[in-house]
Amino acid sequence: MHDFVSAKGWYETNSPKPQTPRNLAISLSLEASEVLELFQWGEQNLDKSALSGELADVALYLLQLASVSGIDLEQAVLDKLSANYLRHWPEEAGQS
Repeated sequence: MHDFVSAKGWYETNSPKPQTPRNLAISLSLEASEVLELFQWGEQNLDKSALSGELADVALYLLQLASVSGIDLEQAVLDKLSANYLRHWPEEAGQS
């Protein structure tokens, strides 16, 4: 991702697409909305190629946001999974 962003000149000071956490978070949200848009009218005619492309866009923005924010995304995911194993959701009340 860094090679691509560098090749486009987006790390440059006067870039029209500065790679700030704010800008990347906005882009991530917009791309996630494009995933949702594919399901807007149901799943009957889901274009898997389009879904694949939109999911890739989401993943790329997520990776870039983590990177410029100094977050080890792999470790963050592992930590979150560990925490979720200990978490209790309301629908689990009363279950052993």
